[in-house]
Amino acid sequence: GQLVESGGGLVQAGDSLRLSCAASRRILSFNVMGWYRQAPGKQRDMVAAITSGGSTNYADSVKGRFTISRDNAKNTVYLQMNSLKLEDTAVYYCNGNAGYVDYWGQGTQVTVSS
Repeated sequence: GQLVESGGGLVQAGDSLRLSCAASRRILSFNVMGWYRQAPGKQRDMVAAITSGGSTNYADSVKGRFTISRDNAKNTVYLQMNSLKLEDTAVYYCNGNAGYVDYWGQGTQVTVSS
């Protein structure tokens, strides 16, 4: 696939976790790359995004706790998640927007326990 996520797992509330999204093409070829999440029975929502120019955007629920970054040489985008909460439990998906086409990874499960 174009995008492959890794780094999910089971952690306790307050812990940190870093997700990685490895792309099979230059990540700068995407207009925007982002992380989305989907909890059971809920819609898929944007968590964080980074443009090719380096601008970032975050969902209000994760501001100050999550950081999106990228390594252009490795064609990888990261999501550093700190101070994890129970409500952060979801499948996290990497997204790459290349104009009229959206690419998605297969998702990685993040489970936060009390």
